[in-house]
Order: sequence, then structure tokens, then C-alpha cells
Amino acid sequence: MPIETWLIFILGFMIVGSIMALEIKDLLSSIIAIGIVGLALSVAFLFLQAPDLAIVQFLFEIFAIIILILAFLKKEYHKKDDPSNTNKILTLVTVITLGAILFFSIDVFKALPAFGEPYMNTAKYYLENGATETGSANLVSAIILDYRAYDTLGEVTVLFTAILGALTIIRIKKKSSGTEEDVV
Repeated sequence: MPIETWLIFILGFMIVGSIMALEIKDLLSSIIAIGIVGLALSVAFLFLQAPDLAIVQFLFEIFAIIILILAFLKKEYHKKDDPSNTNKILTLVTVITLGAILFFSIDVFKALPAFGEPYMNTAKYYLENGATETGSANLVSAIILDYRAYDTLGEVTVLFTAILGALTIIRIKKKSSGTEEDVV
């Protein structure tokens, strides 16, 4: 089965998960539906041969699910109020928008090169010039530290921000419950 078919399936799965997250009345179930959408995105990154992005997305999604579950763990937060007409219209607009995104993205997936063919000539350039330009014996290290240093810095920043957010929410919950001990 071609990779484009799997990507269309994953995108459709993500759209269904997004709609479920909007329509489910239980907030914890909505958080889990949002988490499933993020985990499907990490699978899509794997299909697109970007394992570094897949790992970062997977870790960030796990941290985000934990943070959101801890934030909405109290029972009074579980149920949403019945939606008004404005919320129903907003939900309808969201469903139509997500359907349009799925429809227009099918052409984008068809434009991808066949699986195994290089997307760009960048990899070829790295292989031909990486060792001479960087002076590194290890080509993988040369690519990560010289050519993609800003990308790696961005990934580390995302992970640091996720951890910092988790610690902040946990500290706020500890202080509001009356416990003064530090988490760290």
C-alpha cells in the first residue's frame, strides 16, 4: 500500500479525533482524544521519515496529556455544560473546516515522491560535502551539530518548555491544596 494512502488515513483519523474532542462532554475523555490526535501525528512523522520529529512529538504529547489530566483531575471539571446554539454553530464550522483541510490535503499527499525516493537533494549534498565542510569523522554528528543545529536547539527548547510547564502546574496544584513542600 502506498505511503500516501496511510497518510490520508492518519489525517482522517486525526480529524475524527479532533471532532470527538470537541463533541465529548467529559473533559478527561476530550483530553485523551486530543492526545490520540497528537500521537497519530507522531506516527505520520515516522511515515514521512522524520524520526527525530516523531520522538519529540511523542514525548511532548505524553507530557501534555499528563499535565492536562493533572489540571482537570477534580470531579467538578469533568462535565461540560450543555452547548448553546453558538457552540453548535462553532462546532459545525469546525467540522466543515476540518473536512476542507482533509479534502485539500489529498492533492498534497499525491504530490509526495514515491516511498524511498529522496524528497530533496539535501541528503545527497550532506553525503557528498559533509565530511569536508565540517571536518567531522562522524557524518551524523556533523549533520546534527553543524547543518541542523537550530533545529536541534528548537527540539530541546520544546522539551524544556514542556517539562517547565508540567512542574509549574504541579507546583500550583500543591500550593492550592495547602501543601507547601516543593516538588523539585
